[in-house]
Amino acid sequence: MTDVTGLPWPTALALAGTFAVALGLSLVLTPLAARWSRRVGLIDAPRPGEAQRVPVPRAGGHGIYLSFSVAVLLSLVLLPRESEELRRIAGLLLGIAVLVPFAVWDDFRRLGALPQLMGQVLVALVPVAFGVTISSVSNPFAPPPFGGLILLPSWIAVPATVAWLVLLMNAMNWLDTMDGLAGGVGAIAAVILFIVCLSLRQSTIALLPLALAGACLGFVPYNFNPARVFMGTTGSMFLGFTLGVAAIIGGAKIASTMLVLGVPVLDAILVIFQRTLSGREPWRGGDNAHLVHRLRGSGLTQRKIALLVYAICALFGWLATSLIRSEKLIAFGALAVVIGALIFYVRFRGSSSRLPA
Repeated sequence: MTDVTGLPWPTALALAGTFAVALGLSLVLTPLAARWSRRVGLIDAPRPGEAQRVPVPRAGGHGIYLSFSVAVLLSLVLLPRESEELRRIAGLLLGIAVLVPFAVWDDFRRLGALPQLMGQVLVALVPVAFGVTISSVSNPFAPPPFGGLILLPSWIAVPATVAWLVLLMNAMNWLDTMDGLAGGVGAIAAVILFIVCLSLRQSTIALLPLALAGACLGFVPYNFNPARVFMGTTGSMFLGFTLGVAAIIGGAKIASTMLVLGVPVLDAILVIFQRTLSGREPWRGGDNAHLVHRLRGSGLTQRKIALLVYAICALFGWLATSLIRSEKLIAFGALAVVIGALIFYVRFRGSSSRLPA
């Protein structure tokens, strides 16, 4: 028997149960993580380059990854998996187990750029060792009946996978400098990946982004402006890492993920490029170079910025679910135009604010 979605009842119940567990646990664990954060002194004080104004506990990410992990383990009981998929999920969970101690260390010690990069590469290599690699990419110019997949040799696939995961970890980490941004964008990206998995009839794989969506949605109410808790490095790097791995498992969905995360990813690339041109270390912050900081300087409130970024991510995520390969190139161009328009807007507002009255 099937439900109204066309899925078998056991699959539909497993999906619903996984989401409910992740959401419920996150709603409960996030305030507990905030309380623990205060007890151990893990408090985020205001820093240059961030919109924060008062000290806030920064351990909310523990509630997110714990909720996700429990929900994923539950899904393994609810629905059987093939051995290859189980191996890749094991790589994801072990990668999280390696990431968390390193990220907690960064939360307490504020590591420099080089130790952070080395730790991220180490974390990225864990799922790679379990077969999670970008083994092929779509050829956007090939007609759909002919597939259009370009197979990648291992000497390209492995470094490409590591670079992809490191890019997403940094993009989400840099996005988490304003209330509600990283958690909300992570939830939207996870929902889009869930929809893509269902469209490809990968119902067991769809449980991964669905669990992540539930964990993020349970966190956002505590983090939306004015934030009562931050996710910290633990939460933001976990989000980037898990989204990156989920996009690969069951067939690379890199283009779809890039579209929905286009704002933080393109912003990270532009900031690195800008800092390098100006002779600064590309990973050193404190310069308000990120787009969301510039939007804040142009007069938008944190809530408006969060909703604006949500809308852009949701729009291009929806396009990712409805466009074919060649059309996604046009969507990438449109996304670049949107980012350019926002940069022009903040520069115009900045120059006009300096004009004499």
